[in-house]
Amino acid sequence: MKESAVLDRVLRTISRYSMLAPDARVAVAVSGGPDSVCLLHVLRELAPHLGVTVAAVAHFNHKLRGEAAEEDERFVGAMAAEMGVPFHRAEAEVSASAGNLEQAARRARRGFFFELMRGGVADRVALGHTRDDQAETVLFRLLRGSGLAGLAGIYPVTADGFVRPLIDSTRNEVEGFLRSRGIPSRFDATNRDPRFARNRIRHGLLPKLRDEWNPNIVDTLANLADLAREEERFWKTQIDRIAGDTFVAGNPGLELAAAALAALPKAAARRLVRHAIAQVKGDLRRIEFSHIEQVLVLASANAGEGKIRLPGIDVIRSFDRLRMEAIAPQVPVETVPVAVPGRYPAPDGNSQVCFEVTESKRTTDMCANLKGELSWQRIPAPLELRGWRPGDHYRPVGQSRDKKVQEMFQRARVPFWQRRFWPIVTSGGKILWARRFGAAKEFAATEDSGPVLCVWEAKQL
Repeated sequence: MKESAVLDRVLRTISRYSMLAPDARVAVAVSGGPDSVCLLHVLRELAPHLGVTVAAVAHFNHKLRGEAAEEDERFVGAMAAEMGVPFHRAEAEVSASAGNLEQAARRARRGFFFELMRGGVADRVALGHTRDDQAETVLFRLLRGSGLAGLAGIYPVTADGFVRPLIDSTRNEVEGFLRSRGIPSRFDATNRDPRFARNRIRHGLLPKLRDEWNPNIVDTLANLADLAREEERFWKTQIDRIAGDTFVAGNPGLELAAAALAALPKAAARRLVRHAIAQVKGDLRRIEFSHIEQVLVLASANAGEGKIRLPGIDVIRSFDRLRMEAIAPQVPVETVPVAVPGRYPAPDGNSQVCFEVTESKRTTDMCANLKGELSWQRIPAPLELRGWRPGDHYRPVGQSRDKKVQEMFQRARVPFWQRRFWPIVTSGGKILWARRFGAAKEFAATEDSGPVLCVWEAKQL
């Protein structure tokens, strides 16, 4: 392919994905390898046509290859100086990082790029991923069992400012461009290291598939990524709409109706579960197909309770509700001394419990409607507001006997994750009032009981 064809293809890619707005300031991430060196030269040449500025050459030294890494940095710095483009560099001892080495290197590198954007050096960071990188990513994720979201591969443009102008160009085209212009680049020996799965795919599996199965395997996999990405784009708008009608925010966590989830078409239900997990957990790392299926089985059960522990998240079923919450140590619900008049956050944080003394019974509609009228003179000790505790019991107004609050929860179909935070007002160790169940008969106000303590809930301010 002629070098001009590479320039034309990159122009079409930038236009197709609306990568760079006029007047954009672009930092080009350059490792020194062929892909990133080609990207820098191509963007420098196209910048006047696009109305953008190559504002920086960004190089991150991972300190993984000793003197070779230092030579890479000097090479990139010299190239930036020759072009008259500001050179920005950073380094980190990535080899000392815990966990997967490739992931640690990627996190450190992206952190540096984010700093450049936050610091105003650039509006966008251009990365040198090619069509071959896209094919390798899709194949790698396919082998790991990824769904459509994973098979969408490398996104040409991301919401956080990264663009990939070479994503429609092949590695052969990139290397041909450099040869035709006599542009040197560096060779990274770690790209041949078989310890890395991507290298085994690049140098072993993909060539075998190309030779023995499909000579166009790179295009096939890259096209699959494009199809999957468009599917995900469509589904995102649908799932956002469904989630808006289905999800109920909790404190903490998220709730949804089990029956509504089970009634959805399986394709929508799976995506909705993934969406919910991502909202609660913050990401989908270590979440696999089998985890999504476990949640759907739990939602499809006729009734009852159940609990699934997924990586970083608990999914709980109680009555007809499902709740998802991040795994965290259980924090005790504090007991709060109450001064009257006053307003206090309910233990669940979703409302305020209000206290006010009036001269006689039924002077406050809110108080009367919520069965929260107590004889001020009968209250035995200072008031306290707390959450429910196992063993709590009292006799609400209108009931013939003392009852355990847990029994009332069952009859009222209160999901058990709400129970710890259920607001209860006590005095001298006795329950005076509880949400929904109202005042205790022993302390309830009567027509001639004098001043009345009204207790009710209001929206959180």
